[in-house]
Amino acid sequence: MNIKDKIQALRDELQSHNYNYYVLDKPVIDDYAFDLKLKELQELEATHPEFYDPNSPSLRVGGQITKSFNTVKHETRMYSLDNSYSLQDLEDWEKRLKKLVDGEVEYVCELKYDGASISLTYEKGELIRAVTRGDGVQGDDVTNNIKTIRSVPLKLKGDFPEKFDIRGEIVLPLAGFAAMNAERVEAGEEPYSNPRNTASGSLKLQDSSEVAKRPLECLLYSIVGENLNIKSQFESLEKARSWGFKVPEVAKLTSSTEETFKFLNHWDAHRHELPYETDGVVIKVNSFQQQDELGFTAKAPRWAMAYKFKTEQAETLLEEITYQVGRTGAITPVANLQAVQLAGTIVKRASLHNADQIAKLDIREGDMVYVEKGGEIIPKIVGVDFEKRSIDSKETQYITNCPECNTELVRQPGEAQHYCPNTMGCPPQIIGRIQHYISRKALDIEGLGGETVALLVKQGLITNYADLYSLKKEQILPLERMAEKSAVNLINGIEASKKIAFERVLFGLGIRYVGETVARKLAKQFKNIGALANASLEDLIAVDEIGERIAQSVVEFFGSEQNKELVDRLKEYGVQLELDAAVLENQTEKLKGNTFVISGVFTQVSRTELKKLIEDNGGKASGSISSKTNYLVAGENMGPSKREKAEKLNVPIITEAEFLDMI
Repeated sequence: MNIKDKIQALRDELQSHNYNYYVLDKPVIDDYAFDLKLKELQELEATHPEFYDPNSPSLRVGGQITKSFNTVKHETRMYSLDNSYSLQDLEDWEKRLKKLVDGEVEYVCELKYDGASISLTYEKGELIRAVTRGDGVQGDDVTNNIKTIRSVPLKLKGDFPEKFDIRGEIVLPLAGFAAMNAERVEAGEEPYSNPRNTASGSLKLQDSSEVAKRPLECLLYSIVGENLNIKSQFESLEKARSWGFKVPEVAKLTSSTEETFKFLNHWDAHRHELPYETDGVVIKVNSFQQQDELGFTAKAPRWAMAYKFKTEQAETLLEEITYQVGRTGAITPVANLQAVQLAGTIVKRASLHNADQIAKLDIREGDMVYVEKGGEIIPKIVGVDFEKRSIDSKETQYITNCPECNTELVRQPGEAQHYCPNTMGCPPQIIGRIQHYISRKALDIEGLGGETVALLVKQGLITNYADLYSLKKEQILPLERMAEKSAVNLINGIEASKKIAFERVLFGLGIRYVGETVARKLAKQFKNIGALANASLEDLIAVDEIGERIAQSVVEFFGSEQNKELVDRLKEYGVQLELDAAVLENQTEKLKGNTFVISGVFTQVSRTELKKLIEDNGGKASGSISSKTNYLVAGENMGPSKREKAEKLNVPIITEAEFLDMI
């Protein structure tokens, strides 16, 4: 056997041993024999660098240093999930599903592991990239660190597709976490607080050899890509397992919420027997065709729901109530607590939400209170131990003036929160608006973070987001931790933001109630900032899914002389305040006033492209048939109930080709 073949044979053997040990949990050789073979491979590779392979098992030990992690856009967005907490929530969800899809619906129940989400990209059976979830649209490239995790296959086996992404969770098994903490305590260091945060932090360590020392695992649950030749979620789990991925075996097919709830109840009772932390169950519609029909909301897939287990509760002392001011001026009361352990983390603060919540629970400083997470990231107070209340306890008097600028607070009828109306003079609002403007989903200004914004405001260099465009390198160089290169990057990042698309700029303006989806709809409808600024309340309400509250907020924003001046300045600096010409070229009013429902499988364009074509040509894409539906676009395998309903309501049924002829 020549050297090249010997190296390949060793690689193949070690890959197989890794799979047996870390995925199947069935080792066939001991650690000593494995280490000898690994050492032999490392020596051969060192003397024959011409046979280098970036996915060799010898690289599992790490050693590469990453000083900054590149930001990578996900080819397919990583959505978050809607949450449910009861059988009623799930039954309501099932009813909504059955209105939107035809035929029987099967579900796949999978445990929701508590770790760090990851997306792995494979081409021709080899791992080429690993990216963190980030904000769902883009994340950080952590490929070098992920390669050190032994349960992540570097090369696949079987009938895998040419290219695909597979999503999963990087977790730290409880036994490994306990061993790591025992070592830290032995060394006189602070123990880590919980497995989830430790797993997440591990992915961003600069030295991959340090990551390799941590007993991380990768559990996979979702395959995305084109031409996968897979018809269901359950089939995708079986396929992924056959290709070499570690896919938990507990996933179960169910045909009703009753069956699903048996699965939920079982694992709620037995989850502490698992080797990993889990905080619930994810229920998904099994059929990919039905998933495709159901589609997505702005934030989550309609075809999936996360059921959260009830979290544990803790009792602790409420030491003080303080108040925070958000970028919109909203006041949030915060409970400052005596530190307490809760669900694996140390809790010192909890949200009190608003004045009504404080009054409802009669929460007071000095109370012993019950705290829980209840499926939320931020802990909340759910009750008071009145038996332990001091006899000289005083009822909480909600503040009347802003804690930052002393302006008298206002509370609009029907609003839960108090607000500081000093929008242009209250420091947290000024800082918060600029931080929102530069955030990832808005202008995404490279080199400029939240802390730098706060520093620029405190130093008097900026008072609004338009001021960013007049900043000079000489002004920011004297700032703390601002070197020449950082200053240049910041100025370049601000300049580059002038090319960001109009809809993201509109979102960045921070108009109350105008989120990403609403900003896209408004940009598409009005085409430029001038037309939007001049739109009446009636014009705005006429836009699909824009209600009176949003419309009123837009009118009020552009009715402010200060806001008009800000927008004029942005225009002067060259920020994009109208839709790109290329986007406008592809938009018409051909389908204006028409509502379409799409059902079935299409051959010329995908369902997503079909929906975009409807909207780009002035039409509305709806999920269910009603008397307001103008056309049902019928693809292959369309279910009978949608056809029957369309015929009953005399809704014209057209083919994919007929629709394309319309535009």
